This record gives sequence, structure tokens and C-alpha cells, in this order.
Amino acid sequence: MSDGAPAKAPRRSLTAALPDFPWDSLAGARTRAGAHGDGIVDLSVGTPVDPTPELGRQALAGAADSPGYPLTSGTAALREAIAAYLTQRWGAAGLTPTGTLPAIGTKELVAWLPTLLGLGPDDLVVFPTMAYPTYEVGARIAGCRIQAADDPADVDGRPALVWLNSPSNPTGQILDAAELRRRVDWARGLGAIVASDECYGEFGWDTEPVSVLHPSVSGGDLTGLLALHSLSKRSNLAGYRAGFVAGDEALVTELLAVRKHAGMILPRPVQEAMRVLLADQQHVAEQRDRYARRRALLRPALETAGFTIDHSEGSLYLWATRGEDGRTTVDWLAERGILVAPGDFYGPAAAQHVRVALTATDERIAAAAARLTA
Repeated sequence: MSDGAPAKAPRRSLTAALPDFPWDSLAGARTRAGAHGDGIVDLSVGTPVDPTPELGRQALAGAADSPGYPLTSGTAALREAIAAYLTQRWGAAGLTPTGTLPAIGTKELVAWLPTLLGLGPDDLVVFPTMAYPTYEVGARIAGCRIQAADDPADVDGRPALVWLNSPSNPTGQILDAAELRRRVDWARGLGAIVASDECYGEFGWDTEPVSVLHPSVSGGDLTGLLALHSLSKRSNLAGYRAGFVAGDEALVTELLAVRKHAGMILPRPVQEAMRVLLADQQHVAEQRDRYARRRALLRPALETAGFTIDHSEGSLYLWATRGEDGRTTVDWLAERGILVAPGDFYGPAAAQHVRVALTATDERIAAAAARLTA
């Protein structure tokens, strides 16, 4: 340097630390599926297609005149609604409204949770071997070390954050209370925070999901526990970006303090829609019935076509395999106009599976079933 100044340290590029965005790799399969004479049946992303409940739309419109800044914490009424929902529906013990916090969609919260908790290069984040990829992405954004493991005995090191996901995305596996308690006890013994992704909790088919906030798992103590929920699938609110986290009040207070500085604020009309919809289970039951009918049609059609369905006791997906590389299966289905997600999106252990979403209209699900059984 001509002026003798020290060399500038290279800038850390987040994009260099992150994997390629997986959905971009489906472009070719999407084109092939779209060429089908009866049109594509898109069972890949899992985005809701059914109407947002009228109750929520009315609440959103009623709060449309919102000229002032909303509260990062959410309104007192919303926090009370979240606490009531988790207590009445999920049996959460010891939860207070101040132990709840709305988020701008749960994916945002998953991606930023390690950073919001102050984790970094010295910290280990553990997530399942077949998992929603944003658990890993969030750890990489924070610069953390990562490990995929399904059993505490397989974890090499002392974790700072442990992700649980039941019902699982992508597998649909549901962990019972005893298994959840075993994992929570292990994490607590190491001083780790447990983040439980329970976004598909309303959709247990073969068995009923359990929240980590339930005393059978928590022991009546929420210390170190965070449960993440979403209204995207429960209430067809994906377009509203409406989620929340609840549990350990001290951790939630810490998250709130950081989010205030970062301007992570859920719009006031969306908060009101959340409040109303969390108090209503009727629309959830109706949506659950829709997905149950689609599942009852699609699962046997896949099995008739030679697929084996593993797990899938919960969530909005069928975890299917033909005993071959999942990308080969994606291509086979694309030739029939059906687009699905390859298992390798969710980790190397999932490479021989595909994830088949139930989030398509009755007509499209019926079309897929007909093509599979022809």
C-alpha cells in the first residue's frame, strides 16, 4: 500500500457461506411437468391454495386504518391470544403472554434465530439429518458450526441450539412425548436452547403431535424452550407472513429487545387477523378435513404406482420413495405432469425420497391420482 495503511480485511460474503437456493434446481422438471396435456400438478413447494378464512379477512380489513407504527411485541390482545391458544390447544404449562412474540412468518424466525440469540463461530447448532433446510441456513448466516443428527448420542460436541421438528418437514414423522422429553433433557443437561418447530402441529394423521411446552415434555418448566408456530398452513395465511414464538420468558424478552432494534415488526392489520384466527378452531377443522380427503386419495395412488410411503403420520406431505435416486423419481413424475420436491433438498440422508405436498386443489390432486393409477 503506497500510504502504509494496513491491508483491509476481506469482507465476509454471506452468499459464499450459503448453499444454492434449492428450488432453482427444479426448473427443468417444472418445464417438463408443465408440458403435460392436462397441465401441471404442482405438489412441490407446499403453498396453501384454499381460501383464507373470512373471519381473518374481515379482521384484516377492520384494522386497515393503521397509520401509526405497530408494536414489535404485538398488541397485548394478540399476545394473550397466542398464550391462550397454546395453553388450551397444546396444554402449555406456565406460559404467560410476555412469553410470546409474533414473527414476520416463521421462516424469517428460523433463519434469524441463531443471530438473534447472539450465537456465532464458537457455537454448535444441531438439527435433524432430514430437515427443513432453513435450520442450516440460519446457522450459517450466524457463522455457527453445524451438525445434523437424529439422536443425542450422535452429536459430537456441546451444542448451543438444538432444533426439533415434529411433525417433521419433510418426513411427516411425529415424535411422542417420551422421545421429545429425552431430547429436551439431554439438551438442557448441556445448557443448550431447544427450538421446537411445531408449524404442522394441527395436522397429525396417525397420532396426535405433542408440544415441547406440554408438561409431559417440559416437566412444567419452560426454561430454555422455544416453540415456533405458524398460521400459514393452519389458517391459509401464508401470504400474510404470520407466525410466532413462545416459551422461556427470558429468551423471548431477549428476542424482543433485539427485534426492536432491527425493526422486525409484524403489520398491525396482520396482528389483528392472527388474534381472531387463533381464537377459532372451526376453520382449522374444516381445513384439516380438506387435507385428509386429499391424503386419502393421493397416498394409495402413489402406492399403486410402486411407491413406498415412509413416516408421513403428520404434516402436509407424503414422504415417498421408489428405492432410487430422488432426482430420478422427480423426472419420472415430471413426465406425468407432476412436480414434487427431491429429498436431497432436506439433507444427504434423504436422497432416495421425494416430498409430495397435499397443498393442491381437489381437482389437481384427483388429476395426479388418475395419472399415477393409469
